[in-house]
Amino acid sequence: MDWHHYRFRSVWDLDAAPDTVFGVLERAGEYPDWWPQVREVTPVDERGGTARFRSVIPYDLFVHARASRSDPRARVLEIAMTGDLEGWARWTLSARGGGTRALYEQEVVVNKPLLRRFAVPGRPFFLANHALMMRAGRRGLRKVLAGGHTV
Repeated sequence: MDWHHYRFRSVWDLDAAPDTVFGVLERAGEYPDWWPQVREVTPVDERGGTARFRSVIPYDLFVHARASRSDPRARVLEIAMTGDLEGWARWTLSARGGGTRALYEQEVVVNKPLLRRFAVPGRPFFLANHALMMRAGRRGLRKVLAGGHTV
């Protein structure tokens, strides 16, 4: 097992139309407005930028993200990442009743030296940290889609 390799999968059921959800998710620069652990997004050009993430465990992750797919018809958004995390992340949206099922998938290798050093004993904490981050993101997105205030 490669202790530095992670695969994540989350499913969010949302009470908004898929095109509405896609419209929010494609504006990555606004993620810090509603997703507390996405601390900062800085555009570099039309297809990419840098991002800083921090959840419960006190460390920041920095990545350069580049859009590799943005398909509103198929409702798929995908980025390639380099930096502290190297790999990809993808949103795939589908209609579910009167709302949307948002599938988030991510496959990365951790490059940050401190996290690599603690890969084995820290893995359960890193997984829990990611789960908390995803829960907060889902809560923030639901609030935005409901017309509520951003986080």
